[in-house]
Parts: sequence; C-alpha cells; structure tokens
Amino acid sequence: MSLREFLLPIRVVLIDTALPENIGAAARAMKTMGLSDLALVRPKLFPDQRANALAAGADDLLERAQIYDSLTDAIADCVYAAGCTARLRDISLPLLEPGEAAQSLLTEARRGPVALVFGAERTGLTNEDLSRCDAAVHIPTEAEFSSLNLAQAVQVLSFCIRSAALTITEVMPLPLAERDDPPATIEQMERMFEHFEQALAEIDFFKGRPYGHLMQRIRRMLHRADLDTREVMIFRGILADAQRMARLAESRINK
Repeated sequence: MSLREFLLPIRVVLIDTALPENIGAAARAMKTMGLSDLALVRPKLFPDQRANALAAGADDLLERAQIYDSLTDAIADCVYAAGCTARLRDISLPLLEPGEAAQSLLTEARRGPVALVFGAERTGLTNEDLSRCDAAVHIPTEAEFSSLNLAQAVQVLSFCIRSAALTITEVMPLPLAERDDPPATIEQMERMFEHFEQALAEIDFFKGRPYGHLMQRIRRMLHRADLDTREVMIFRGILADAQRMARLAESRINK
C-alpha cells in the first residue's frame, strides 16, 4: 500500500471556525503532509478569498471541502474519530498524545474512513462533540503558554500522521484480519445510542434520575467493543424487543 493510500481515508474536521484565514492555513498544513479530505462544520465565513489567500496553493482542498450542519453528519461514514482538545480534566475518553493518535488513526483507517476533529478557535470542542469521538488528543504544550493557533494544531497532528504513515509503509505490517461484516460507522453507532436511550426511558430504567453520565459510560463501553454492522443490528433488535415488551405490559395494566 502506498503512502497516499494510507493517508486518503483520514478526514480533518473543523467545527465552528470563525476566521476564514484559519481554514485556509489549515488546508495548507494538511496538503504539505499529504492529507486531502477537509470537512467544515458550520464555518462562519466560507467560501472566502481570505481562506484562499492563506491556503497558498491548497485551493483544491478548499474547493473539495464538504460543509455540514453538525459533527455527527460530518463523520457519519467514519469508523473512528479522535477529537483534539486542550483540556485534561473531565475527559471521559482515552487521552492520546499526538504520536499515539496518529498510530490509532492509521490503524483504524485500514477499516474505513476516520476523522481528526478540531473545535472553534476560542472554545475548542464542546463536551457533546467530544462524546461523538472515540478518543481525545492532547498536544503537550508549555504549561505557562499553551495556546496553539488552530492551523498550528492541524500542522502538528498532520505531521505526526505522515511520520507514522512513513514508518508503516517502510515496515509494511501484515494486513488486518478480514471481518465477516464491516465495522459499524459512527452514524450507525449514534442511532444505536439514541435507540438505547429511548429504550431505557421506556422501561423506566432511569426512574426520573439524571442520566447524562450513565449514557456517557454506555458510549465508552460500546465504543470499546468495536462493534460491526451486524452486531449493531442485533443490539438494536434486543432493544426493540425490550420496548415491545414494555409497551405490552403497560397496555395490560391500563386495561
């Protein structure tokens, strides 16, 4: 497999980017490292000539960039996503350094599209967006001056991905074992989580208590399980049967 084939499935997702210059600079950072799939979620100003000016030759990435209304839509077809964050506390996901994240992305990219996600310039990724990811990535900067420009962060992670890919293409490890069914996409996982929440509510599992933390733990547990499409269907079939039985019991009580 060529270096380009290793890098092709890796998508860089920018969320709520305020400055078009940062989009252009991020595209330039990606292209210098061989990444080509750029997705934008709710950009404030795009397309914009200021983005093209900072892209400095990476205009083709801007022209092909897809625009989405939500992170869920942007990574719906992905089998793995890592979110870049400056926060170290209250992270309920595996926390990876850039080199580790690069290895994980490249490994998962052999099963399908993967995403590297960046939040808005001032606020970074929200907790909700991080919950859509399988892992969090932290760039270990100087504690007294930890601020990285968005495009700089994209450059650091893109470089790590390329470096890891170069090592892989030199070593050429054995291919991953074939699976009977394709891995579940993030869209399929999100629909299963929604179904899970609905089913638990119908059987009164929450009993009126806040359940946000519990659902986060369920998300982590099922992401670790690395489900395939058939396993998701089986899981949802179980949930549907639980809902059916709960509704049947309720109808008997109400008679």
